[in-house]
Amino acid sequence: MVDLGRVHVESFLEMMSAERGAAANTLQSYERDLDDIRTFLKERSIRLTEAASADLAAYLSSLARKGFKPSSQARRLAAMRQFYKFLYAEGLRTDDPTGILDAPKKGRPLPKTMGVEEVGRLLSQAEAEAEDASPGQLQRLRMLALLELLYATGMRVSELVSLPARVLDQEGRFLMIRGKGNKERLVPLSQSAISALKSYGRLLAAENAAAREPQESPWLFPSASKEGYLPRQVFARDLKNLAIRAGLTPSLISPHVMRHAFASHLLANGADLRVVQELLGHSDISTTQIYTHVLEERLQQLVQTHHPLAKQAKKHE
Repeated sequence: MVDLGRVHVESFLEMMSAERGAAANTLQSYERDLDDIRTFLKERSIRLTEAASADLAAYLSSLARKGFKPSSQARRLAAMRQFYKFLYAEGLRTDDPTGILDAPKKGRPLPKTMGVEEVGRLLSQAEAEAEDASPGQLQRLRMLALLELLYATGMRVSELVSLPARVLDQEGRFLMIRGKGNKERLVPLSQSAISALKSYGRLLAAENAAAREPQESPWLFPSASKEGYLPRQVFARDLKNLAIRAGLTPSLISPHVMRHAFASHLLANGADLRVVQELLGHSDISTTQIYTHVLEERLQQLVQTHHPLAKQAKKHE
């Protein structure tokens, strides 16, 4: 009996073009994917139009074994779904074998982070610039305070830029942060963060006192924005510019990456995962656990680079 699989694939592609207006690239992608599926099934003496759910699941499993990324597997599954829905709609099948197939789970991407040396360079650059007493020093002191607070606490950028001005009045080494769902958490401050905060606060008060029309703001980092405080986008932009001046790659640095660095560096130095969860304000510890994967990956790289046996293996390659 003749296998009409290829004929039905062509009919499917014509339908996608005429009725769905699919682009040429999309049609080519569908064609390649369906031809690959058809080849796989043909090797097992199974016609494309007659494949069962188990046959298609076996095909997806073969992709996983070959090292295809979950995104590539998901694309093949999407092509199958569209094709078998077409066959069902045309009365060429009485069922849709893709209905019970699960999409491959995409691995959670590891967060970008920074090394201790990179954070040090960024903070050193901010500190050197903050010491410059020329016009604009308040903005430079603000950047230093923002960075010190961010690296000392790991708070979210939205929590950081919206800190209240009363933070300047407190004397202790702890900061109360109001996070998601209005939940409050207590985080410790480093001595350098306290010092940067005081320097910024003194100059902010001095400039306000010297202004013709002093404006009291309820925010620690006041701005002319709609919210009244520093927009997080402005901070992110200024941070990238600082990274450039520090000789770092700006695309790899953001307030969120600094938060990741805070968590990764704490865990690398022996901090308990539950403590880091509390400091970050994560409601679920599974969110915090991703940082352990970052550490595992770095440890593997460390062993591959520095272990004597690994070095010997490389010599013999």
